[in-house]
Parts: sequence; C-alpha cells; structure tokens
Amino acid sequence: MQDNRSKPSRRGFFFGAAATGAAAAAMVALPGVPAPEAALQALKPAPEKGGGYSLTDHVKRYYKTTRV
Repeated sequence: MQDNRSKPSRRGFFFGAAATGAAAAAMVALPGVPAPEAALQALKPAPEKGGGYSLTDHVKRYYKTTRV
C-alpha cells in the first residue's frame, strides 16, 4: 500500500509560521475589531503589589528536573 502524503518540510513550516504571524498582526492592526471574549476572560488581573509567582505542582516538577 502506497502512502501519498508528503513529508513535512522546513519550507512548509516557515510558510505556515509566516502566515500565522501575518494573520495575528493583521488582527491586532485592524481598528474596530474586538478581541475574542474568551481570550479576555482567560487573563487574570495583575497583582497590585506584585507576587505573581506561585509554587504550583508544575513548578515543583520543574525544580526536580533541574537538581544535579
């Protein structure tokens, strides 16, 4: 059985990345286009006195991987 799909290439990757970047820049640059509501709701407000760091399980796992 023959596989007709082509292998991923660097050229295709960079073309996709450039197209995505151009689309993102166009969305930011266009006046009057509101940002998606889901993206705005997902952002937490910044802490008033700093302290945005929290020791989560993800951070603890990272620290374990960096031990020598």
